[in-house]
Amino acid sequence: MPIRVGIDLVSIEEVAEAIREHGDRYLLRVYTAAELNDCQSGAGAGETGREGVAPERLAARFAAKEATLKVLRPAEYAVPWRDIEVVRHPHGWVELELSGRASISAKGQGLDGFAVSISHEAGYATAVVLATRA
Repeated sequence: MPIRVGIDLVSIEEVAEAIREHGDRYLLRVYTAAELNDCQSGAGAGETGREGVAPERLAARFAAKEATLKVLRPAEYAVPWRDIEVVRHPHGWVELELSGRASISAKGQGLDGFAVSISHEAGYATAVVLATRA
């Protein structure tokens, strides 16, 4: 079974700057309501650009969205950011949920079995996405 892989690295400061400069316009264009809720800052969270939102968590999700696009390789139409959602489970791991054009693209190419891993450290966030192709 062929495997596709995508990886991305994002500057946390660039995400924080986008939040400061564009606020909700940026946040609501890129992230789902569930992602924004999951990225609320708590004890030990980094400095926020918007009250209550942790840019390092958002940067990791942005990296996952970019890595997913590298796997999907959309050619005919753009895939909206919010069609790719990073879902965190209560025990800590994350999974991808594709909807809309992202789901159509994946199904059209026979891609399934998506797996994602995200991390952030020292000013950067990263993500790796794998998918199998039947």
